[in-house]
Amino acid sequence: MSDTTKYLAELIGTFVLVFMGCGSAVIAGKEVGFLGISLAFGISVLVMVYAIGPISGCHINPAITIAMLVNGKINGKDAGLYIICQCIGAIIAAVLLLAIMSGLPAYNIAVNGLGQNGYGTASPGGFPLMSGLIAEVILTFIFLMVIFGATSKAAPAGFAGIAIGLSLAMIHIVGIPVTGVSVNPARSLGPALLVGGTALSQLWLFIVAPIIGAVLAAFVWKYLFEPVSSPA
Repeated sequence: MSDTTKYLAELIGTFVLVFMGCGSAVIAGKEVGFLGISLAFGISVLVMVYAIGPISGCHINPAITIAMLVNGKINGKDAGLYIICQCIGAIIAAVLLLAIMSGLPAYNIAVNGLGQNGYGTASPGGFPLMSGLIAEVILTFIFLMVIFGATSKAAPAGFAGIAIGLSLAMIHIVGIPVTGVSVNPARSLGPALLVGGTALSQLWLFIVAPIIGAVLAAFVWKYLFEPVSSPA
């Protein structure tokens, strides 16, 4: 695949994740609840793994791209452009989601938001900063360990998307009350830029914590698990 095709795939994949995941919260949240939102995020990743995985690897998440860079699975140029395209895709998704919601007279972005992440008073369950930080690091770590394992040479071929999608749904089921679940800086960036205020001031956590969790998983996988996961 050409470089341009890979970058476009990452943009489209991230767009789908943010539009469908955050859209499930903003448009259908009252009907589907936390479980439905969790499944929307998980299914979005699952289907995109099979749609664009053969093209770009389907990172659709700067934390994943950084982890792959740390483990030498992507070069610096591609990593940088992947992250830029992921962020663009997330912003476009947030803009279009806002355009849809703005047609509803009862909608108010300051009140209803765009599925942004938050802690303290912005946390769905009222969890403080430290709880949010710990949760985001742990949840991202788990997510990346599943990704490394499911895509390793020792894993059964063709099932990575299922494992990765279900793992994202799993961590959302647990983590939505804490922060709304980021584990993905681009996913947090798009809504925060449009909502502004608290969402934007708290964005740093949803950039820093997922990267920490992803890098920890990259090192753990590389130095503790990768040798035994490879065929003899």
